[in-house]
Amino acid sequence: MKTYLFPGQGSQHIGMGENLFDTFPDMTATADAILGYSIKELCLQDPNRQLGRTQYTQPALYVVNALAYRQQLKDNGEHPDFVAGHSLGEYNALESAGVIRFEDGLKLVKKRGELMSTAPKGAMAAIIGLTSDKISDILADNGLTSIDIANYNAPTQTIISGLEADIQNAQTYFEQEQAMFIPLNVSGAFHSRYMQPVQNEFSQFLDSFTFAAPKIPVIANIHALPYQADSIARNLADQLTHSVRWLDSMHYLLQQGDMEFLELGPGDVLSKLIRSIKSQFKPNTVAQSSQPSPAPKSADNQTTTQPDRKQDLKTPQQRVIDWNRSYPIGTQVNAKGYDEILTTKTQAVILFGHRAAIYMQGYNGYFALDEVEPVKHAATPA
Repeated sequence: MKTYLFPGQGSQHIGMGENLFDTFPDMTATADAILGYSIKELCLQDPNRQLGRTQYTQPALYVVNALAYRQQLKDNGEHPDFVAGHSLGEYNALESAGVIRFEDGLKLVKKRGELMSTAPKGAMAAIIGLTSDKISDILADNGLTSIDIANYNAPTQTIISGLEADIQNAQTYFEQEQAMFIPLNVSGAFHSRYMQPVQNEFSQFLDSFTFAAPKIPVIANIHALPYQADSIARNLADQLTHSVRWLDSMHYLLQQGDMEFLELGPGDVLSKLIRSIKSQFKPNTVAQSSQPSPAPKSADNQTTTQPDRKQDLKTPQQRVIDWNRSYPIGTQVNAKGYDEILTTKTQAVILFGHRAAIYMQGYNGYFALDEVEPVKHAATPA
């Protein structure tokens, strides 16, 4: 099997797409008409030093990624089994899967870049050398509750996002744990709660577009599961304020079997990440089955039901699949350790390659799926 990967912001560089614009002149001209400037000039010369500015970076990457996909199809005619894109790159994944037209995707990322460029001043930093669990512990133990995790990129590469002063203040705590702390060259706290005003406006813009069902499975950043046709606009809006779960997305793909990955677009950031992820990946050794396990026998040889034990025997992936088949987003649940009834805000997901989890409205952290039970009147599929 094969997965095509599309990079996001940070992969741009002057000269990207050099051999693509003249190969696909009609698409290049379409991009120029939508953007109001020459995409070729921006990417190859950047005379006004705009390529590094979010409102220009995002359309430029989208166009180059889209042309690289066409070049790949032209060269070998091989369509992938799955597609995924990192943050901005997810729009290319959706475009390649037939969910949006090239033109509509460009209009979306143009608006997205413009809105994100107006976000409140913020900062982001890469934390290298610690697991995401350890990073969460450091944030909690030191009262750094105003900082969100923006990207789960690899087992020991995580991006944090927040207000500029808060990110600067966090540096000491991470360096005390022998982590590499690398401030990123961005102007906003992307993929965090601070993008909420942008999300609100972008949601309204999304309402004017029509989305088709994916022809190829597209793995969504926000929950590391394939996109569903009825949640495309919501996922794209939520992506602005939610973490990019790239590590979990790659684990999902690796669990599908023998998988080849090909990065389409400038640079090799995602190729390096997948090499790191694959080197530490341990496939789930418990065989999944759609057949129920036989019920255990009691001492008097009578069949008894032990639902809790059967639940324990399920793989995390199967628990996630079963939950998502039975309970939609917005289901009311009881959670262990909480007196009040909570409401789910995401589908169930696999975290860190092995943990079945779900997120609740009003809470940033995840809840273990085996500690959550739907209340008796919870909604079920129609």
